[in-house]
Amino acid sequence: MPRKFRDKHKNNKMNNYETVFIATPVLSDAQTKEVLGKFQGVITENGGQIVNSEEWGLKKLEYPIQKKSTGFYFLIEFEAEGNIIEVLETQYRRDERVIRFLTFRQDKHAVEYSAKRRAKLAGKAHEAATAAATAASAETQEETVKTEEE
Repeated sequence: MPRKFRDKHKNNKMNNYETVFIATPVLSDAQTKEVLGKFQGVITENGGQIVNSEEWGLKKLEYPIQKKSTGFYFLIEFEAEGNIIEVLETQYRRDERVIRFLTFRQDKHAVEYSAKRRAKLAGKAHEAATAAATAASAETQEETVKTEEE
């Protein structure tokens, strides 16, 4: 294999990436989901695999960007080859709904931290769901007791 082709294919191994982007604050709920779906689609269409995605919601910006003081924050963690980043960032630049973005390759420590963070968030979500289910069952038991007393 000629050297230029060997070097070109050498960098095409799967890496872990994290991208955060800020969307303009004037979007509706449906439009924010559409923006997130669009960029997840760009990643998967180009051979990437989504590991995690989060919507952080509407947050105040540290300083105004394009005369806006708030924005919708999104996080996507994914595995992909190195050449996908150029495609993804080109799509960020072309989409007028995105006001800022940052994409970086995670080293092994960042990957471990992200996995622990996801597990912690999943544990909190599970605890909240369990507490809600317990509260709901307690309410139904109270209603049953009240109807039996009448």
